[in-house]
Amino acid sequence: MLLAVRLYSKIKRVVLLVATIALVGCASIPAGVEPSPHDPWESFNRSVFEFNEGLDAYLLKPVVAGYRFILPEFVRQGIYNFFSNYSDIYTALFNLLQGRLDYAFNDLMRVAVNTTMGLGGLLDLATPGGLEKHKEDWGQTLGVWGVPAGPYVVLPFFGPSNVRDAFGTVADLESDYLFRFLPDVALRNSVTGLRVVNARNTYYEAGDLLDGAAIDKYSFMRDAYIQRREYQINEGREGEEPQMPVYENPYQ
Repeated sequence: MLLAVRLYSKIKRVVLLVATIALVGCASIPAGVEPSPHDPWESFNRSVFEFNEGLDAYLLKPVVAGYRFILPEFVRQGIYNFFSNYSDIYTALFNLLQGRLDYAFNDLMRVAVNTTMGLGGLLDLATPGGLEKHKEDWGQTLGVWGVPAGPYVVLPFFGPSNVRDAFGTVADLESDYLFRFLPDVALRNSVTGLRVVNARNTYYEAGDLLDGAAIDKYSFMRDAYIQRREYQINEGREGEEPQMPVYENPYQ
């Protein structure tokens, strides 16, 4: 019951934030761009997309540039491995909820190997050892359970999503120990900031490539997100996984 109240409170805040951004005005759709049946709110979504792009360009990207300048690559890789190992704990749980017992066992073995022999997860010894990396979240789990995706939506700060995954993001945040339950507030905030920077660092150069390409970046990212989520829910039965260049959600 308490979790449900917290979820409702978080969802209400997100709705209010989105409504506030909507008051600023909707972005126009470029001439010649074909409308997508998955994106009935495209004009509004583009306005949120532009907000996120500005936030990324003027705040997040400069921070990540400093992060890359200060920390050598092996340190950044260790930070990435640590958070990746942490996410494997939740991935194991989600695979269990989805009935994929073999995947769940594989994920738990990854955590055991990387935590005990990989210096608490700073080294990834499980992948070269043959234990495949998976990534699951509440949105994917709901999709496997048969919950439809609903219309495409761009979330402030979190980026590409859909109605189902938006609720999944709230559930991910509410159930995340490092984000929600770590007792030391200062440490919790620091870890959260580091996770966001680490996630953006992973796609640092890919974002530059998109900025320089002669494409409609919004449409490209929307289509890539939709294809990637379908792939993840169907476990790759529909071909090769499309890559998401930026806005990788650190909590999914």
